[in-house]
Amino acid sequence: MTTMTEASVREFKMPDVGEGLTEAEILKWYVQPGDTVTDGQVVCEVETAKAAVELPIPYDGVVRDLHFPEGTTVDVGTAIISVDVGGGSAAPEPAAEQPAAAQPAAAAQAAPAEEAKAAGSGRQPVLVGYGVATSSTRRRPRKGPEVPVQQASTAIQTELNGHAQTAPEPAPAAARSAPAGPDRPLAKPPVRKLAKDLGVDLTTVVPTGPDGIITREDVHAAVAAAVPAAPEPSVASAPAAAPAPASYDTARETRIPVKGVRKATAAAMVGSAFTAPHVTEFVTVDVTRTMKLVEELKADKEFAGLRVNPLLLIAKALLVAIRRNPDVNASWDEAAQEIVVKHYVNLGIAAATPRGLIVPNIKDAHAKTLPQLAESLGELVSTARDGKTSPAAMQGGTVTITNVGVFGVDTGTPILNPGESAILAVGAIKPQPWVHKGKVKPRQVTTLALSFDHRLVDGELGSKVLADVAAILEQPKRLITWA
Repeated sequence: MTTMTEASVREFKMPDVGEGLTEAEILKWYVQPGDTVTDGQVVCEVETAKAAVELPIPYDGVVRDLHFPEGTTVDVGTAIISVDVGGGSAAPEPAAEQPAAAQPAAAAQAAPAEEAKAAGSGRQPVLVGYGVATSSTRRRPRKGPEVPVQQASTAIQTELNGHAQTAPEPAPAAARSAPAGPDRPLAKPPVRKLAKDLGVDLTTVVPTGPDGIITREDVHAAVAAAVPAAPEPSVASAPAAAPAPASYDTARETRIPVKGVRKATAAAMVGSAFTAPHVTEFVTVDVTRTMKLVEELKADKEFAGLRVNPLLLIAKALLVAIRRNPDVNASWDEAAQEIVVKHYVNLGIAAATPRGLIVPNIKDAHAKTLPQLAESLGELVSTARDGKTSPAAMQGGTVTITNVGVFGVDTGTPILNPGESAILAVGAIKPQPWVHKGKVKPRQVTTLALSFDHRLVDGELGSKVLADVAAILEQPKRLITWA
């Protein structure tokens, strides 16, 4: 997303690099003020709640300013870098001699040109992500006589403020830029909260958004404009208030900011735990035959160069169990009050990475052969470890497997990934005494735990799915007979 601030300066805004994301942290700048950039050149790396992404600039020019330092979390739609695209760093001298009224006129001529570029798609191209929509308020055309522009603007404002206007009157030109009278300023709830937190009176803020809506940038601009007017004593007193947060022993405690993947994981887990009624069932199973099959597959030429491990056969067992019990592969649509049964399986694999827990998924895993599934699992794990998992790879999952056994843990009660109906936890595979053919023998044993959303999966269905997975791992030949 770009905006024009001067005739030759463009501001590049933080795009939505993953559908629905609201913020991103600037990890590293690859350019500095004064550097020349070209169309498509990567200027920075940002970390969202889902992945680390490099952002290219969509035009040529010279970097004028970096608006935020590394390590700063920035809201989507906020300008992060200014680029001079006019080929020079200073404006021509004659421009300063133009009358004051001519400057707004020049800006008004530039604005329609920018809007014309975005008219086709509603969002400006940013090379990576989705950009920021030019207008978030779209209304149906009203029936009846046409309403003058000034009256329509007033009607929109009063309607969004929660009360109707019975007798609209033409508003003066000045009223278009600032609300007048007892009407509340037009702003979205998050912007109102930001203004309240910063102590900004919205009636004093000049809106720049569509339909006279006050944006976050308008609030920040109001704060910046008010800073020079602040008295010196308040500035001097700021350092005295800084030591207040240090109320803990820094030698004995470390405080880590909650952001990025950790912040997203925390929000998702809290939302899932308190939205979907979880039920977890357990089963302990003899997987000795499965472990023997793993060793045989490693020697099979069809799996040459592929990663073959117990997780591969566990994933295949879950896919077969879902085929036998398709209603478990569903999601709950709260808005429509519907259960959405998926006729495909995007199999999520929980992965621990240096940035935190992520759950990328294998698209259409149900349609893959065993060698194809092994290849997909290998690519998923290696990409996650390198920190290169894309946001798209973590969207659209239907069921998930979490392998807590790699940490030596017997089992757990996993929390559902938001939007999914079930998650299978796999415990450590250990030799244990087991009754086999009427005798106690050492066998390879593990414990499986299946958590499911009890709104759409009842106890019978969940039990059947878990029992099918256990039966396949106990007798792997069922992969053939049941598939």
